[in-house]
Amino acid sequence: MEIKEAIRAVFQELIVPELDQIKSDQADIKAQIVGVNKRLDDVNAHLVDQSRRIDETNNRIDAVRTELTQRIDAVREDLTQRIEHVRDELTERIEAVRAELTQRMDAVREDLTQRIESVRQELSLRIDGVHTDLIHRNDRTHSRLDRIWEVIVRREEYEEFKKRLKSLEQEVEELKRKVA
Repeated sequence: MEIKEAIRAVFQELIVPELDQIKSDQADIKAQIVGVNKRLDDVNAHLVDQSRRIDETNNRIDAVRTELTQRIDAVREDLTQRIEHVRDELTERIEAVRAELTQRMDAVREDLTQRIESVRQELSLRIDGVHTDLIHRNDRTHSRLDRIWEVIVRREEYEEFKKRLKSLEQEVEELKRKVA
């Protein structure tokens, strides 16, 4: 039995103080939970009050939305009529300007066509004159080139004759040496 009592004494020394501490901590936690519950009840009451206020605000917003929607529809209708009137007026003005510009463009086109035709004729005459002059110059250049070619051919023939003469002179020299 001594062992049993020794174990009991050890438990009382080690565990009982721990159990007392746990009981004390549990009592503190319960007190804190009560405080938190009280705060939650206060928050819930506050949320209920805020919800009521939000509902009232939503009702006022709905009323304002309905009023503004009606006013917007009225303004839209008024602006649509104004836009249609301005569109019709601008369309008429655009058509008048387009007709005027079309006439002016046709007149400018006709004037430019005449000017272009006049310049074309003038340039054609000048080009024909330059063309004729270039043909004459080209013909003269060709005749000069033909004469140069003849001179070049004669020089080449002369050089060839010189080479042949030198070669013949060498052959004659060799023959003289052989005969001697």
